[in-house]
Amino acid sequence: MSDEERERRDDDPGAQVDVAERRLQQAASAAAAAEERAIAEIMALEDDLEKERQAKADELERLRQAHAAELERERQAREQATAAAERRLAELEAQAEAAERRVGEAQRQAAAARESGADVEARAREAAAAWLRGQVEALRREADR
Repeated sequence: MSDEERERRDDDPGAQVDVAERRLQQAASAAAAAEERAIAEIMALEDDLEKERQAKADELERLRQAHAAELERERQAREQATAAAERRLAELEAQAEAAERRVGEAQRQAAAARESGADVEARAREAAAAWLRGQVEALRREADR
């Protein structure tokens, strides 16, 4: 196009409308392309957000399971420690009962020994007294002769 044609066109209202329509179409196309890009970007961000939510949910579930497993291990350890303590307590109680029985038996034996010792002493005294009486009788008989 020559400069003259451009000038004529610039002066022609129809040409101005054509130029304005072209510009409007270009602007509309650019706006539509921008809208499509914006929609695509929003969808990509939403996808990223959903992936991140899912990753966090998976991580939270993994942590919950790990925590539950740790609690179970601690519960089992506590139960084992309690059972071991109860067994040890039962052993100690059995040992204490056995010791009490041995002490009771020793006390009975000591009492029996004391009684037996007292019996022996009493018999010894009786024997000594009988011997003395016999000696006294023997001396009296000799004195009477």
